[in-house]
Amino acid sequence: MIAKKNFILKQLQKLLFIASVSMACMGITACSEGEAQVDYDSPYCTICEEYKDVRPKYVFSYAENQAKDYPTSLGAFRFAYLVHQKSRGRIQIRVYVDGELGDEQELAKKMQQGGLDFMRASMAGLTSYSPESQVLIMPYLYKDSDHMWRVLDGEIGQNIMDSFNGSGMVALSWYDAGVRNFYSDKPIYCLEDMNGRVVRTQASDIMEDVISCLGASTYPTEYDEVYSALQTGRVDTAENNFASFESMEHYKVAKYYILDGHMRIPELQLISQTTYDKLTDEEKEIIESSAKESAIYERQLWLEREEISRQKIIDEGCVIIELSDEERARFQAAVQPVYKKYCGPYMDLIEEIQSY
Repeated sequence: MIAKKNFILKQLQKLLFIASVSMACMGITACSEGEAQVDYDSPYCTICEEYKDVRPKYVFSYAENQAKDYPTSLGAFRFAYLVHQKSRGRIQIRVYVDGELGDEQELAKKMQQGGLDFMRASMAGLTSYSPESQVLIMPYLYKDSDHMWRVLDGEIGQNIMDSFNGSGMVALSWYDAGVRNFYSDKPIYCLEDMNGRVVRTQASDIMEDVISCLGASTYPTEYDEVYSALQTGRVDTAENNFASFESMEHYKVAKYYILDGHMRIPELQLISQTTYDKLTDEEKEIIESSAKESAIYERQLWLEREEISRQKIIDEGCVIIELSDEERARFQAAVQPVYKKYCGPYMDLIEEIQSY
């Protein structure tokens, strides 16, 4: 009897936990009377007040693996709100953050099977569904952020989005994920300064080859172990965007942040083909226009987040080094073998992007 009561208690606790997460994702808080109240001014709100009492035709799921206040998550909340508003309450989207529904590889498979409606994913994990999209994750591909958005918002970007047709997923809009730069306990001013360095990277064949071409060696390790790896000297260099460098306090063990811009890996908002096919033409237009609007919103959040992080690490005594155009060209030339190895059939596309 006791065991049965304990089982029931655990099930109730689990249900309460799931409910609290769902409420948080929708900008809902519990009142003292036990009722639910929506904070319509919250950036996490997915419900338009004007249509709060409308019974939805659809309730869709959206998977996001970042924290609730991360730019991509805030973009997802904005997307859900716009869809609810434009559909006059007929379409409701529930956003699940912090990887609650699984990692990106698992989620992509769920989408193909119709078990998930929406997700946001890095291009690094989507290249198996579109071979030519591999081009977009090549090192030193773009001159700067403006160059990347000219490419992605133009014909090339649309063609690559269209290349996902037949994969079980439909690409909706491009999201920003910042730019990855090297940071180290010693300054890096030129290509020769990379010689002999030990660089922490993610487990990635491309990154291993990039680092090797630059004259350094790799030390793959988990993200949460980077601080200790730098502190103990297992590595002397790492790489990531401003926001991650600042939030994880890596500036305390790596004083020099080098603006080499070796990786700008865009991300995609996607909808399951199964879900997409359920929609009317009007509903599809609502989804597509909302996705594009949310992408503009998310990009602006990234710019603001990067500026805040940049100023904080400067205030903490970090030294920011910007490579000269000539030196950056040398870095780019050094990784040409990576282009040929991973994108041999698409070298014309790479050249087109670089001349954009």
